[in-house]
Amino acid sequence: MSALDLPSPGLRIALLALATLTCVPDTATMAAAGELPAIASRQRAEKKSFTDSEIVEGFLKTAFGAEYHLAGRVDRIRKFDGPVRVFADGDRADRKGQLAKVVADIGKRVQHLDIAMIDSSEAANVRVKLVRDRDLFRTLTSFYGLEKAREIRSSLDPQCLSGFRKNDNFEIEHSDVILTTDNGDFTFLDCAYEELLQSLGPINDTTSVPWTMFNDNVSMGYFDVYDQYILNLLYDPRIKPGMTVPEVKAVLPAVLADVRGWVKRVNDLRE
Repeated sequence: MSALDLPSPGLRIALLALATLTCVPDTATMAAAGELPAIASRQRAEKKSFTDSEIVEGFLKTAFGAEYHLAGRVDRIRKFDGPVRVFADGDRADRKGQLAKVVADIGKRVQHLDIAMIDSSEAANVRVKLVRDRDLFRTLTSFYGLEKAREIRSSLDPQCLSGFRKNDNFEIEHSDVILTTDNGDFTFLDCAYEELLQSLGPINDTTSVPWTMFNDNVSMGYFDVYDQYILNLLYDPRIKPGMTVPEVKAVLPAVLADVRGWVKRVNDLRE
């Protein structure tokens, strides 16, 4: 997917990540462990052992740059520098429940990230808009204006997307996520994980890394081990908003050593 630099009236600095996912039929029957069979099969086949260079490559390719660029520099680390509070706006109680589980799972697996659901839109710094697929274009128009909504629809035809605003210090101040609710459980969960995680900072998609959900050719539906490495690197306190690539590379060896220990423990890895 192309990264475009577009003017954005009303948004001082904004970036968008969009996912054009293949629609997967809804699977009503759940696996014995409470998982969708499509997710369980992916987890069984998941690669969980990576070299340092494989992890660093994915981190640098997703934490810098932007999949869909509206304005502002994208050559610096962007992340929240404080608690993340997520509000779900929509009328599907089942999807809100699934979203809450996604948020809790992310919070469990990213060591230095304080993230949780909240009931107040005003107090939230991540707002998730739950819409029907037929209302997606109308929602895009309300967020980004008619011209940009048409451009997004014609060039990318997204089923979900996210964007954030950052300040002059490259700290994310607010994120918006749009998820469609009627394209099946697998697609909803795949979108929810990818867009929520990208709204936290690693907004650049890449087709050159085969293990990350931030690859438009990859569908997960859960928080895989490789992307846990990326988010834990990003939210380590030694990786600060505004850092350049050389600055990040200088501290990565020490950070990665600690992140490896955490990801191993939280996933009970045997390596």
